[in-house]
Amino acid sequence: MFNGVLIEKDEQKYTATIKGLDESVLMDGDTLVNVSYSSLNYKDALAITGKSPVVRKFPMIPGIDLVGTVVSCTSDKFNVGEEVLLNGFGVGEVHCGGLAEKAKLSSDWLIPLPKSLSAKQAMAVGTAGYTAMLCIIAIEKHGVTPDSGEILVTGANGGVGSYAIALLAKLGYTVVAATGRVEEADYLKSLGVADVIDRHLLSEPGRPLAKERWAGVIDSVGSHTLVNACASTKYGGIVAACGLAQGMDLPGTVAPFILRGITLAGIDSVMRPLDDRVEAWGRLSKILDSKTLENVATEIPLSEVCDTANHLIEGKVRGRIVVKVG
Repeated sequence: MFNGVLIEKDEQKYTATIKGLDESVLMDGDTLVNVSYSSLNYKDALAITGKSPVVRKFPMIPGIDLVGTVVSCTSDKFNVGEEVLLNGFGVGEVHCGGLAEKAKLSSDWLIPLPKSLSAKQAMAVGTAGYTAMLCIIAIEKHGVTPDSGEILVTGANGGVGSYAIALLAKLGYTVVAATGRVEEADYLKSLGVADVIDRHLLSEPGRPLAKERWAGVIDSVGSHTLVNACASTKYGGIVAACGLAQGMDLPGTVAPFILRGITLAGIDSVMRPLDDRVEAWGRLSKILDSKTLENVATEIPLSEVCDTANHLIEGKVRGRIVVKVG
């Protein structure tokens, strides 16, 4: 038996509770892992609260991130006792995930834990930091340098936003943060932002084209915010879109794309090829320091996951939530 969060659904109700589980609840996989740390992402909170149809198989253990120690691996890709890391691949949605003390997974989904990161630090980074790094790599490959101009980060107080700011600042970029919690400006400035703007400047319907300002954008919000960010991106700039906190719609025009030649780059972190994952985690392990990780992350025990998920949906959580599982 082991402890974990289990989401169950029948015709009458949808529940997420922490309970003792048997290994029979785990799904097929060639690698059994003792989970030491996981994290609580926005997608996990949606799954736990049932606010969005994230989970597609029941019963389900949520948790799209995990770090743990290999107990057995029949593919011979990993040795017993080796620490491994997982993000995405439908884990926590269609395959039991990281918010339990055990996980059975495909070895094709796993990468070795970078040697310069502890298990807790890796989950402080988690899918949020990994996604932020993928966005930055896209911006770099587009040719945007620190000399190109300001970079806008939307959803700045969230996990992706917090890491995008910290990483960009350490790489020498000038970062402007858009947030609905301007009272958190001191926190954002501690991460390295040069300026903070109210998200309402971007979240309402705007013009097809606005004054050019951003050399690049990292957007985790979507909807009108993404449209307005595109409308104010400089000629030839790039917008990396990785989230939909405001909405999945894109209520805009083609004007920024055909008149200013901007690029809208979709950033997927779930099914990303392993080479991209290794590159992103390698960069993260070199750029981030322990002080940044401590500033961005808050640790909770597994017993507090369900309550914290509600706080996250209500917008009351700042930065990253690391869950001590094992």
